[in-house]
Amino acid sequence: MKIKEGFMVRKVAGNCVVVPMGAEVIDFNGMMNLNEPGELLFCKLQAGCEREDLIQMLLEKYEVTREQCEQDVDKFLGKLSQAGLLK
Repeated sequence: MKIKEGFMVRKVAGNCVVVPMGAEVIDFNGMMNLNEPGELLFCKLQAGCEREDLIQMLLEKYEVTREQCEQDVDKFLGKLSQAGLLK
């Protein structure tokens, strides 16, 4: 999995947001706010990785059960997919 070209993470007024660039500005409505884990996941996806890589990264960084981590990653990937950010 990978984030489509044309999207970047920026800090705006202390918040981390995903913003479109170039041609993606036309098709993408607004911005997507990211919390700290979301920013980590998004940045990892920019380089390209698989679902299991994301889960492992979060398990190593945060004290969370594997079940909760899997649910959170799936929910995050679903939101990115719904917004048209994954290729």
